[in-house]
Amino acid sequence: MNIRIDDLRGPEIRALLEEHLRHMHELSPPESVHALDLDKLRQPEITFWTVWDGEQLMGCGALKQLSASEGELKSMRTPAALRGRGAARAILNHIIETARSRGLKRLSLETGSQPGFEPARRLYASAGFKFCGPFADYPEDPYSAFMTLEL
Repeated sequence: MNIRIDDLRGPEIRALLEEHLRHMHELSPPESVHALDLDKLRQPEITFWTVWDGEQLMGCGALKQLSASEGELKSMRTPAALRGRGAARAILNHIIETARSRGLKRLSLETGSQPGFEPARRLYASAGFKFCGPFADYPEDPYSAFMTLEL
């Protein structure tokens, strides 16, 4: 698998992010969907990566710089048809290592609390993330699960 910074202009990533947003809206009420669209992912404080196997897009993920010492994991997604092949673990490990190399002390994330998000929560927990309260500007929300990793 090849992980590379992505400019979010290709049709493959557009389709994957549309799938991501659709799925988030299927599982959560609108006010509890914190997934970012293409324009919001193009902000300078966000680095966005895609994972490829040859010409096949296997997944994506992003790191949002919250401060000099804190970052947020955003937009983790693998296509439904390609899950279970290691792309999510690869991009997660890449983002954690990038956060460390940037000198960040903490990496946090928001994901859903509903059963449909259980595989994501298990993945994050297996990488050392622990449950925590809301961070940054997130409100307390029964549809959200917050996790953090001390780097």
